[in-house]
Amino acid sequence: MQENLSTRRDLLWQFGGGLGGVALMHLLGRDGVLAESASPKARAELNGGIHHKARARRVIQLFMNGGVSQMDTFDFKPELERLHGQPFDPGSHVEAPTSQPGTLMKCPFPFAQHGECGRWVSSVFPETAKRVDDLAFLMALASKTNVHGPASYMMNTGFLLPGFPCLGSWVSFGLGSLSDNLPTFIVLPDRRGLPYNAKGNFSPGFLPSRYQATLLNLGREEPILDLKSAGLKTDESRLLAAVQQANKSHAEDRPDDARLEARIQSYQLASRMQSSAPEAIELVNESKATRAMYGLDDPATEDFGRRCLTARRLIERDVRFVQVWSGAGGPSNNWDNHSNIITELPSIARSVDRPIAGLLADLEGRGLLDDTLVVWSTEFGRMPFTQGATGRDHNGGTSVAWLAGAGIRGGVTHGQTDHWSWQAAENRTYCYDLHATILHLLGIDHERLTVRHNGIDRRLTDVHGHVVQAVLN
Repeated sequence: MQENLSTRRDLLWQFGGGLGGVALMHLLGRDGVLAESASPKARAELNGGIHHKARARRVIQLFMNGGVSQMDTFDFKPELERLHGQPFDPGSHVEAPTSQPGTLMKCPFPFAQHGECGRWVSSVFPETAKRVDDLAFLMALASKTNVHGPASYMMNTGFLLPGFPCLGSWVSFGLGSLSDNLPTFIVLPDRRGLPYNAKGNFSPGFLPSRYQATLLNLGREEPILDLKSAGLKTDESRLLAAVQQANKSHAEDRPDDARLEARIQSYQLASRMQSSAPEAIELVNESKATRAMYGLDDPATEDFGRRCLTARRLIERDVRFVQVWSGAGGPSNNWDNHSNIITELPSIARSVDRPIAGLLADLEGRGLLDDTLVVWSTEFGRMPFTQGATGRDHNGGTSVAWLAGAGIRGGVTHGQTDHWSWQAAENRTYCYDLHATILHLLGIDHERLTVRHNGIDRRLTDVHGHVVQAVLN
């Protein structure tokens, strides 16, 4: 699918002019008509696919910022137990990005098998372990870097450098909105701060600004900045009409200014959100049992649990893509456990474990898991040897991700690492394959979702990517 933005903009402005054109653009985008290659039958599909029938209608992505240690969570390695304390000698050069390689270190937490699938999970994830028969694991998900910023860009946009659209923006562009009153793409950051790259991880890049994420910071008194009325003592309808008329006059003289189109559209959406957004994020009507399921009764899990519960409420109200972050940028308050795996990993894992299990159970109980895809991922893994006494350094050689919900075959594993969980050994995947699989479940062929930019047909998966059929039903 290729987008001729100039031609389309001209058509819309000639058809409706000014605000009418913008309103028409919003409605066409909402209904998927902007997907030029979509057939009438595909556009009529309730679940949205533009290239084939979709299995998933919505996505909740849980991103663990900082680099989760795979051998201390989901990648059990008996060889590390046997060789604990010995030098690491894989027969090739070993380089740690921020330290000198130490000795091999076993996982300091006991592993056990869970579910009918027998999935090995360490004791830091006791609640998630109960759901393994619903999860499909990518056990050899590699990165092309071991530096936080580029790795986070890669896992979110498919590229190491800034300036490219993220997954949520591509999905918004390809499928449009499901709701008139709420954004298509919402990000719920950790209340302790934004992740590495700040807002760059959820940027629309070179796509039109209307496909950018709406940041919903539940840790603030005003979660969505500038949404509330300014409290002017005047008739708001008359004020809005005057602003619209001014925008229309300005737009008619500048039909190629995409920023103005996006600004007008955002004002219109913000006006509708003044009534719809507060209800969507208000949890007072949730039952005590539901709140407990997400861990809202425990200070350790309350923040992430509140955001997971809010994510469920948002997708119930037809927000198409919700991204929930665990961990802020910086040397602490995240999954970047350089200093001490023994003390640092359990606390951050505990903060998400019960909420994640609660989210999966709640989605399933409400019938939402049938058409909602849940993705758990991080930017890279960690080294099998020590940094200092008991820390672990960055490792781009492998990491773990899992998927659950719409179209996913639970209880399966794709990929395997070497004896030490140092490098991917079998069925290596990259972000391109994960993204291709997510798009496939949404009814999108990742090779056909393209935009011409600076003379190149750009896509989320660049020139790479294969759908991981092994994890699909």
